Amino acid sequence: MDEWAQRRRDAAVERAELLARRRRGEADRAAAMLRTFAAAARRAGLPPRPLRVQGYGGRGTARTDLTGWYLRGDRTAAVGTDGHFYVLTARLSVLDRLRGTTAAPQEPPLVLGAGGKDGDSVDLSTALTRLLPGWED
Repeated sequence: MDEWAQRRRDAAVERAELLARRRRGEADRAAAMLRTFAAAARRAGLPPRPLRVQGYGGRGTARTDLTGWYLRGDRTAAVGTDGHFYVLTARLSVLDRLRGTTAAPQEPPLVLGAGGKDGDSVDLSTALTRLLPGWED
């Protein structure tokens, strides 16, 4: 391999590693915010709600064994009482709708809906403050 191609490959690997470190740092900060929020919400007596998973394209919902607080008005993301982040959309079968389904914790973002349509994104801290003003105090 010639020297130019090797330098380009090395630069691409370095950029990918930098991006991965940055993404991990953001997820760690978001996870800490969610844990802090969940503890503050419990102390403040903010009642959690049963969380439901929505089918893709609005095709029905399914119950889960989770409780928590929806972060978005469309109920596609939530923080559980366990302080974890959940994406609440999935492909749902008829059995899922009848019996319920599970939702696994996901890596939380600092911006909900980033990269989506204009107006669809909101900072995580803003979403949490809408639910419980002063939760960071």
